Amino acid sequence: MQGNPSGKGHAQTVLRISDLTKSYMMGEVRVEALKHVSLDFYSGELAVLLGASGSGKSTLLNIIGGLDTPSSGSLFFHEREITAATEAELTAYRRRSIGFVFQFYNLISSLSALENVQLVTEIAEHPMPPEEALKLVGLAHRLNHFPAQLSGGEQQRVAIARAVAKRPELLLCDEPTGALDFQTGKLVLDVIEKVNRELGTTTLIITHNASIAGMADRVVRLSSGEISEDRRNQTRLSPSELVW
Repeated sequence: MQGNPSGKGHAQTVLRISDLTKSYMMGEVRVEALKHVSLDFYSGELAVLLGASGSGKSTLLNIIGGLDTPSSGSLFFHEREITAATEAELTAYRRRSIGFVFQFYNLISSLSALENVQLVTEIAEHPMPPEEALKLVGLAHRLNHFPAQLSGGEQQRVAIARAVAKRPELLLCDEPTGALDFQTGKLVLDVIEKVNRELGTTTLIITHNASIAGMADRVVRLSSGEISEDRRNQTRLSPSELVW
């Protein structure tokens, strides 16, 4: 098993990934999306998973989030083996413990920003008030605006508010700046960093953009389904200091 390259000392292990493999058939060809991946992630850590398209990073994130299952290997969330969970248990895991932020915002166009966040708080066990979640992402003044009245960056911030309003232990961000320009992308990363810092939410960001790695505690690089690098940053840059 990996050591603790997060630099978190004796921080609690939130995720333990052991010998994870994922393969599937594409026509007559077997594709190895992940090959014997072993990683630990720690409480409060902000990790960036880097890799080109096809490197396996989205597959890994989907397995961590309970959206996909591996071909072999195991994933433990604290002491619970997620890879042995039933569909009902996976649904409960996603609902209680995971916040998702995707490249595309997936907001419901007929609902206001507040109502989009309320969708999650109504089914969460211990949610924060939706107004508080929107204030956290800097949108307290846009509660009643509809997605079409918001910029791309504002829509992504609503999506982040929706993800964190249920107080998830894990925030999983899949190319969160992929549809945004440079300046707007930095604003969104600033919100993600703020959630990690103020709420202590263990945060994983997957991206092909190596410049984003500077804001992380930890950088994990994937190549052809394998870990090619796992390192800790000595200092974390603020998103405003990033350049790409």
